[in-house]
Amino acid sequence: MKLQTNISIKKTPKNLINYSSKILLLGSCFSENIGNQLSYFKFQSNQNPFGILFHPKAIETLIIKAINEERYTEKDLIFNNERWHSFDAHSNLSSVDKNELLVNLNAALIQTKKQLEEATHIIITLGTSWVYRFIETDAIVANCHKVPQKKFLKEVLSVDEVSEILDRSIALLKMLNVDISVTLTVSPVRHLKDGFIENTRSKAHLIAGIHNVVNPKDNIHYFPSYEIVMDELREYRFYNEDMIHPNKIAISYIWEKFVAAWFTEASQITMQEIEIIQKGISHRPFNENSAQHQQFLETLALKKKAIIKKHSFISF
Repeated sequence: MKLQTNISIKKTPKNLINYSSKILLLGSCFSENIGNQLSYFKFQSNQNPFGILFHPKAIETLIIKAINEERYTEKDLIFNNERWHSFDAHSNLSSVDKNELLVNLNAALIQTKKQLEEATHIIITLGTSWVYRFIETDAIVANCHKVPQKKFLKEVLSVDEVSEILDRSIALLKMLNVDISVTLTVSPVRHLKDGFIENTRSKAHLIAGIHNVVNPKDNIHYFPSYEIVMDELREYRFYNEDMIHPNKIAISYIWEKFVAAWFTEASQITMQEIEIIQKGISHRPFNENSAQHQQFLETLALKKKAIIKKHSFISF
């Protein structure tokens, strides 16, 4: 008896991720879930230098400014609720000190360009096609920073607009780094503040827009994280208490699917070794001074040394 619909994901035939890969993740909070897994398993990865970015236009803005070596100045900032903000970045970067914010924004741009130049893989997770346009400048913002809504126009990016934004972004990436592998995915997190129907419309625009640009021959791929949650994990037991965000079980399930399709077999073996070490590090003994625990620590140290010998960039 079959009690679940399963999505078949073919293994990517080339450019698989291994421990030599350098990975940059951009996009919604779901990209951070995957990024945290990559960090746990000690891959060379970085994520969201401007914080969480929910829509494709915000990601394009970051890519353009980083590649063109643009720099933020005081005129690019806003002051609201006792803090300085950038409409291009998440509130995590906001600060009470405008100079600190400028330093952090410009340092992030420099670092982003370097990461884009060196990256073998970039993973872009789109969350929504709903955007807010700041009336004063007619610019689409990444984050409203609780500025009064009357100062914005809310609009939805069309399928064609999503495709055009992604086309431009990928073209810039390929000009900077011709061999970079791009993986596009849609966050399974539902944006219900927009409304149930509006969320479905938004996700549909993203999915259709992405598939207009996906081209495996050019190393532009699609990973069905949204479909896995919607079609395989169709129960609320796979969600957090808010009934919106996938829980740890769901994230682990998607991660396993991603690893199976996008990672080399050799890297998966190393991941198993690293997980043993990570669990050993988090182990809390009843008696730290016991001979048994001292032997455990010696064995753990040897396992760390063996991994670092193979991959010198890894530290525990």
